Amino acid sequence: MQVVILCGGSGTRLWPISRTLFPKQFVKLFQDESLFQKTVKRNHKIADSFCVVINQEQYFMGLDQLDELKLSNRSTFILEPIGRNTAPAIAMAAMAADPEEILLIVPSDHLIEKQDAYEAAVLKAQELAGQNRLVTFGIKPHHPETGYGYIEANGIEVKSFKEKPDRATAESYLKSGNYYWNSGMFCFKARVYLEELKKFEPEIYEQSLKTFNQARREQGIRLQMDDMKAIRSESIDYAVMEKSQLVNVVPADIGWSDLGSFDSLYDTLPKDNDGNTLSDNTIHLGSKNNLVLTQNRLVSTIDVEDLVIVDTSDAIVIAKKGSTQKVKELVAEVKKRNSEMTNVHTTAHRPWGTYTILEENPGYKVKQITVRPGAKLSLQYHHHRSEHWIVVSGVATVTNGDSTFDLKQNESTYIPKEAKHRLENKQNEELVLIEAQVGGYLGEDDIVRLQDDYKRN
Repeated sequence: MQVVILCGGSGTRLWPISRTLFPKQFVKLFQDESLFQKTVKRNHKIADSFCVVINQEQYFMGLDQLDELKLSNRSTFILEPIGRNTAPAIAMAAMAADPEEILLIVPSDHLIEKQDAYEAAVLKAQELAGQNRLVTFGIKPHHPETGYGYIEANGIEVKSFKEKPDRATAESYLKSGNYYWNSGMFCFKARVYLEELKKFEPEIYEQSLKTFNQARREQGIRLQMDDMKAIRSESIDYAVMEKSQLVNVVPADIGWSDLGSFDSLYDTLPKDNDGNTLSDNTIHLGSKNNLVLTQNRLVSTIDVEDLVIVDTSDAIVIAKKGSTQKVKELVAEVKKRNSEMTNVHTTAHRPWGTYTILEENPGYKVKQITVRPGAKLSLQYHHHRSEHWIVVSGVATVTNGDSTFDLKQNESTYIPKEAKHRLENKQNEELVLIEAQVGGYLGEDDIVRLQDDYKRN
């Protein structure tokens, strides 16, 4: 059985700790592990191999986190330049697999706490998938949740799929006993899924097949932008599961959460005797039942209750518990004012390392750049800015115009506007330098790449 991990999603519901280019599945919220890593660990004993469907901008982030688990050699990556929802994403994974391979489709950003119950549910789903069934997992509801879709079932037979209900409807679902939360996890043979997709959504199937066949086989299966744009965006539920006569459900009580809000995250984190989430960087005096997430600064509360406080280097969110579903609306407002703040943290992860914005004002920006051993940036130039580089530690191999030379600690160079340049670390230790940018426009899109090891445009 191959486990297909879907890494889509824009990260808006847990903003500001989650951003478009650093979504929640890669944030290490659980004892220095990410949800993506927990998903891999949860499945590595039952998987013969992994297929990770991921945005191409996050490929190296996913690869690094797999390397930390020493499981990257069991994984294939399908790199999407743009998301087209789950139906096409799963189609690509199915096309890359043997037609008779059983695929277990799992999101990368869910939390499951009951491992034995999970493995038992997967075993049952695998058995049904072997009988050419399309299997979904229904989570036994513990309260009348209005934020999830529901599955109506009679035993393992699916009667209908329901949209997110209002409170009264959710309460009736809970009382009836034959409704389940829709988990977004599936199990089936690759061939069976593709046959049903072709039957019910032939246009999505044909364009997905064309996109798959025209993909570049570089660092995985790299899908092309124009081909992906031609695929209609659709979920597997709408495209196949709600139409097929082959669908079964496996009821599961597995300690599942999709962590779709700070309220659901609060429920999963360890707490003190007053119900406040635990952290070395928090002090609570007379405060109860608060979620506080902070990176570096000390956050203190006095006589407050039922708050969500999220502190990052460039944004703070304070909300009442029970209202955090509105974070998505907040992100829309933030994006109108500063789109970069919804896309990336002040520390951004790149295939070659990281950069951190130390200061930014009109006309100049200061960054700390860290380059991994053996890594190098693209050969590039800028239309609107010049740059000054100062080495803090390590040795930088610099291409500046027609010259290539090494810079050691406390040495510097100036990169004129429109001069081709490259930064490389040929050493066995990290390279750290300070970059000062000066110019009329300092956006990250002012990069013209001439050569790039990571196949970025």
